[in-house]
Amino acid sequence: MIQSEQTDRQTLIKLQGVRKIYGTGQAAMEALRGIDLHIEEGDFVAVMGPSGSGKSTCLNILGCLDTPSYGDYIFKGITVNGLDRNQRAHLRRNYLGFVFQGYNLLSRTSALENIELPLIYRGVHIKERQRLAIQALDAVGLRGWESHTPSELSGGQQQRVAIARAIVTKPAVLMADEPTGNLDTVRGHEIMDLLVELNKTQGITIVMVTHEPDMAAYTKRTVHFLDGLIESDKQNGKIK
Repeated sequence: MIQSEQTDRQTLIKLQGVRKIYGTGQAAMEALRGIDLHIEEGDFVAVMGPSGSGKSTCLNILGCLDTPSYGDYIFKGITVNGLDRNQRAHLRRNYLGFVFQGYNLLSRTSALENIELPLIYRGVHIKERQRLAIQALDAVGLRGWESHTPSELSGGQQQRVAIARAIVTKPAVLMADEPTGNLDTVRGHEIMDLLVELNKTQGITIVMVTHEPDMAAYTKRTVHFLDGLIESDKQNGKIK
């Protein structure tokens, strides 16, 4: 379907006829079987489906951690699969943020220093990166916890630090892979409230893989994968 020019200007991500095949010959396995997906700026999308449905493969392609075997991935009008490895790394470093089920924090490093890491890779001066890190920590509700190490933080607080680290570079898209998977129900809902707030107030586009329908209910839209295809793509009726 051809979109209007106005809608197209707002499109941040397009997948067009994307297939992903692992292995060759009789051992070949098609993880994605030709999917089309558009994500607009400011969207908050839950990606769901059973194990082996293709949702994680899709997220890896969107995060420039993998490339399609066929089809196109277009980000901000640029065909990503036409970029070389260094160019994809530049895109990933400057436009994407990542949050995982495991918090992936450096254990002997303070919350503030963990958040500073992406800025160090960018070569940001120490005073500026500390300012930005404190700003990000404040955005996730942990101002005053700058000097605490991960062992001194609860699971929910560690995930907040991980989210702060992901947004400190002000990414266009936040890729979240099961961000509540290691948390109890109460902490999981707190993290979802935080993601909704970041989506609303900072305009960060969020793509989140989850197995949990109650967490998906916080998002604006749910894309359901099955057997390497998009089975459904629906706007959520109630946004929390």
